[in-house]
Amino acid sequence: MTAPVQLTFDATDPGALATFWAEVLGYKLDDPPAGFASWDEALEAWGVPEERRNDKSALVDPEGRGPRLFFQKVPEQKVAKNRLHLDVRSAVGLEGEERMAAFEARAAELVELGATRVKRFEPGGLDAGHIVMQDPDGNEFCLD
Repeated sequence: MTAPVQLTFDATDPGALATFWAEVLGYKLDDPPAGFASWDEALEAWGVPEERRNDKSALVDPEGRGPRLFFQKVPEQKVAKNRLHLDVRSAVGLEGEERMAAFEARAAELVELGATRVKRFEPGGLDAGHIVMQDPDGNEFCLD
């Protein structure tokens, strides 16, 4: 039996980080609970004060294949390298310069969304080439 997986991100602005990752991965905001037309309606009914309504956010794969992504507000900034990161598969089946060109195009799109480009790794040996990026909160991910 398999267990469903959720990936949790610490964030300074959960809503904004969820919006970024929704664009990157093609995910969508998790639906509000049954009986509510929107998250605002649910949070209002539950008595959650407005200043706490951006404490959490969640995304789901609209096709139901990928893990749920959960974003939780934390007071501290990121200070060290991630021990786990996402590889955003942006050039499946491509090799060499064609692969790296696909990464460059995707990196430029993601910088427009608020990502930061960190470093490009050229193809060679066991590495087919990739680009290391950071999301708006500084979490590392790779275009791979």
